[in-house]
Amino acid sequence: MTQQLLQQLVEMRGIETHYVDAWGNPTTIAEPSKAKLLNALGYDTSSDEKIQSQIAQDVSSVWLSPLNPVQVVRATEAIYLPVRLPIELVNDEHVFEITLEDGSQKQYPFTPVDQKMTSMAHIDEVEFHEYAVKLPLDFPLGYHNIVLKADDDQLGTSRLIVAPEACYSPNEIKDGKKIWGLSVQLYCVRSENNWGIGDFSDLAKLIDNAAGVGADFIGLNPIHALYPANPNACSPYGPSSRRWLNYLYIDVTAVEGFDDKSVQDVVNADDFVDTLKHARDAEHVDYEAVAKLKLSALYALFNIYDKQFLRGKTPQNKAFNAFVEAGGESLDMLAVYDALQSKLKSDGKESWGWPVFPKAYKDYHNSAVAKFKKDNAHDVKFYLFLQWIAAQQLDMASSRALDANMTIGLYRDLAVGVSEGSAEIWGNKDLYCTDASVGAPPDILGPLGQNWGLPPMDPQKLYEQQYQPIIDLFASNMASSGSLRIDHVMALLRLWWVCKGDSAKEGGYVYYPVDDLLGILALESHRNESLVIGEDLGTVPEEIRSKLAQNGVYSYRVFFFEQAEDGGFYSPSHYPEQSMSTLTTHDMPTLIGYWHCLDLELGKEIGLYPTDDILQTLYADRHENKQEILNTLHGHHSIPEHVGHDVNVTGMNRELNNGMQVHMAGGSSALLSLQLEDWLEMDKPVNIPGTFNEYPNWRRKLTQNIESIFESHDINALASKLTAARKQASNR
Repeated sequence: MTQQLLQQLVEMRGIETHYVDAWGNPTTIAEPSKAKLLNALGYDTSSDEKIQSQIAQDVSSVWLSPLNPVQVVRATEAIYLPVRLPIELVNDEHVFEITLEDGSQKQYPFTPVDQKMTSMAHIDEVEFHEYAVKLPLDFPLGYHNIVLKADDDQLGTSRLIVAPEACYSPNEIKDGKKIWGLSVQLYCVRSENNWGIGDFSDLAKLIDNAAGVGADFIGLNPIHALYPANPNACSPYGPSSRRWLNYLYIDVTAVEGFDDKSVQDVVNADDFVDTLKHARDAEHVDYEAVAKLKLSALYALFNIYDKQFLRGKTPQNKAFNAFVEAGGESLDMLAVYDALQSKLKSDGKESWGWPVFPKAYKDYHNSAVAKFKKDNAHDVKFYLFLQWIAAQQLDMASSRALDANMTIGLYRDLAVGVSEGSAEIWGNKDLYCTDASVGAPPDILGPLGQNWGLPPMDPQKLYEQQYQPIIDLFASNMASSGSLRIDHVMALLRLWWVCKGDSAKEGGYVYYPVDDLLGILALESHRNESLVIGEDLGTVPEEIRSKLAQNGVYSYRVFFFEQAEDGGFYSPSHYPEQSMSTLTTHDMPTLIGYWHCLDLELGKEIGLYPTDDILQTLYADRHENKQEILNTLHGHHSIPEHVGHDVNVTGMNRELNNGMQVHMAGGSSALLSLQLEDWLEMDKPVNIPGTFNEYPNWRRKLTQNIESIFESHDINALASKLTAARKQASNR
């Protein structure tokens, strides 16, 4: 195989062969990885002839398309549309028929040869020209459709997306107000009334309480739809669909009809009561028990609700049908998937995901699936109902934040992908490359690299689908919130692909149309009045940091990672204003866990470190870092003088814990996010990256009920100090 020919295809498909690693060293991906990545993208690399043929086919496909599928422009830019035509047509008059998003129409006649020619090619012995046709028309922000015609013949169609220059920020933030809030994994929340898992009513209560002590936002883990029939697949970062919600967060008792006798008979049965007590008392979320409780009660409730409200001309049925219509194929797909997976499980068949479904059911668009949907219409409607109720309850919680005058309110978290067996892939196989997974190359947190088990989108297919999947993702995840955190925001620029069967370090970067995606993000941000935070940790190229900043995306600054070359920690007063700062994240130990090296101890127990030398190096680094932290805190007078100066004799205590949080509050970042676990002085992490069964990830609950947390004098005193420090920082 000619490496030069392979390299040509590699470059055409945006595979990056050279990059700078997390330690700042230039690195080259392994030669075999190039072919494997092309294979994952659907190319046959078995011979020079086949590679050459596929290159020619890709080039030909572009030239035979008169218009690009989609074009993203900024509102301040002149609009030039590329038009490709055979030479015999370039002297003819053509017309752009333009339908704006609001339905109004415009026409623009032009003759291609009068425009600027930008390229030419010969395809099957026919000469083609490409022209950049300037559109001297005013376009509002939004999504507009363009049809190219000549003599009433339609030659091509395109979508024009006109976007603002940068993402939305609330006026208070733009005017310099600095705010703080709490981040919480909603499933971790304990309360007197929930069913063993935090729910949207708990969230509303948390919003009320936190707003009352000065918080301006509550940050959530991803609340994406998981798997009702497979409740132990509980990672919020490996969902079934990122557009829809996890029904487990529904507060069943708050749904109209809960007091009906048929529902009460279910929830008062001895077995139900016993399971509910177990679910509430358990140290970790028992997802199977919670799912059993909620599905049985919700199904009984749905049967009543359906008879009373969803079969006639009621306001409820009108609202439900509008919700289902707006959800379109994506919502239908999820409901059918959930019903089908549940049926297969109850029949004793393999059901963890569509890859093991019977052949007839492996694709949403199969006729057997349509028949299943018709034959099981009531169950499908039940899962549509769950999404409707979940959306209502989330919106109710969000409205509480508005009522409390929170500057941001809720901020939601968009996961980087969906799991292999997801409904999202089941319904759009063309978009996803299931022979690969996204992850991360070796870095400081993961020296062996990471493989997250999430098949990536094919950037070319995303482009061909006019970016609709990404538009839907941004819009749906900005709903009922004031901000969106994008996990692994570098995915807008590039993703580390790992082919099936390879280790994470054998992967390679595949590039995405970052400028287009940022334009769409800015447009949806303004439409939804949603501030955008980009989680830019790990191996981060400088080009994405600068692009994010220019596009109004807030950076993510973690105190423990903000170190100078001499080992000292930067003062939070030096962080970018356009950022959200934090002490720890869901992938890191709590403050107590960090200070007492409980994460390293736990990692040793479960075999995370290949050698004792690696572990000892980590212990030594931690020891030095803790001393530097003490030096920083004392140097800025962020902790009392009587708190120890020497790490060898200074353990974590409340004064040090609170001092670190107030130290961050005096910083320059517009937003400060603090973990509720650190308020409660908890020691166990919620997640250990790189583990699956070794640790109960995504299950560990808070140690106190939500009702009692804000009754604590010490916690209220901490909140007052945070609010005062943020106010002082705002006035600098």
